[in-house]
Amino acid sequence: MSSSVRSFRSRPAARAGLLALLGSAVLGTGVVAVPAPAAADPGVAERVTLSPTATPATSQTVTWRTATGVSVSHLEYGAVSGGATVTVEGSSTGTAGGGRYHVATLTGLTPATDYRYRIGDGTSWSDWFEFTTASATAEPFTFLYLGDVQNDITGGAAPTVRAAYAAAPDAALTVHSGDLVNSANSDSEWAEWYAAVGDESATMNHITTPGNHEYSGWSLSGHWNRQFPGAGNGPGDDDLDDTVYYTDFQGVRFVVLNSNYRNAPWFDVTDWLEDQGHWLERVLADNPNRWTVVTFHHPVFANSPSRDNRSLRSEWLDILEEYDVDLVLQGHDHSYGRGNLTAHRTDDPAVQTGPVYVVSVTGPKMYDVSDRNWTANGAEVRVQVADTQTYQVVGVDNDELSYESRTLDGTLVDAFTITKGADGDKRVTDRR
Repeated sequence: MSSSVRSFRSRPAARAGLLALLGSAVLGTGVVAVPAPAAADPGVAERVTLSPTATPATSQTVTWRTATGVSVSHLEYGAVSGGATVTVEGSSTGTAGGGRYHVATLTGLTPATDYRYRIGDGTSWSDWFEFTTASATAEPFTFLYLGDVQNDITGGAAPTVRAAYAAAPDAALTVHSGDLVNSANSDSEWAEWYAAVGDESATMNHITTPGNHEYSGWSLSGHWNRQFPGAGNGPGDDDLDDTVYYTDFQGVRFVVLNSNYRNAPWFDVTDWLEDQGHWLERVLADNPNRWTVVTFHHPVFANSPSRDNRSLRSEWLDILEEYDVDLVLQGHDHSYGRGNLTAHRTDDPAVQTGPVYVVSVTGPKMYDVSDRNWTANGAEVRVQVADTQTYQVVGVDNDELSYESRTLDGTLVDAFTITKGADGDKRVTDRR
């Protein structure tokens, strides 16, 4: 790609055309041609990933992987509109899966500005990628929410992932609610995940929370923090491995928690949850944003008939309710479900107040569904669907948040709108 060619993110029509060429069957037969992962050759980057900082309007974290023997790797960037470029040296974060990972955080950026960048050794360079910094104010934007990808990534999950990006070509970021892969340290599965996401890993921010399949016993995947380093503003507990953080993006505070208490050392489970709960309360109490979205992997209300995450409800539910979090985005139960506490019913059966709790799955692995855990704990299911892979498109525009869940072929599974009045009144209205 020449330096004059811009990324697909900033050219929706071009990106949509590429998607049509690669996977016209995404919206038809459900088969998509997923490009093979690039080789980790010296001087050429693969698995290039944008992760949000605490201040995405003026800074950007980029991670990438090279061959193991490449100890020095550079990132060159500049405004798309022209002017000087800057070259920074990435910091090596170690090796995993036959490659060496590097990270660089670009600072002093201009809000709401298109930047381009490439990675190399000064002689050989990657293609140019683009990203856009967040606005410094609460401007409208769209984001995607994907549940567990996990299994049969190339054949089973990738078509739905690609359909999501085709449906929202201007999406500013993606929220991933855990279990991106099935085996924590399987380099081949991570290669499949990156191939499924495609160039979007390098052109929009990815807000990620680890699932239980990103752990092996007490150990988080050796790939995780090297790919998704977080924003660096978590509770400061080493056991949480920087997997807890928040970022403020154009009027929305996105908060990431780590719900994998079952993978914490047995002597640390209580502290694991309490530390996050105390931190969460501080982050929500001092929140200047109009909207709040919280994501973690294990649902507070299980969608699966045999599951229960009592410890999460005990430590986090009251905090989520007290601060009236708008969306709680979860995974793990391999089905779709959306509901709320029954205390938030109104006289209109299509309207609720309070936080909305969602469970979704993007990959093909499926479980049975039941509302048993919801109703036993003071909650209700408004939509619950089994055996259905979905992606979610969420739009934020001033006092309105619109949400849609769809299948590979575009079938609408769920839709609702959250509105906030000037007096602070909030309503969640079904749109199905």
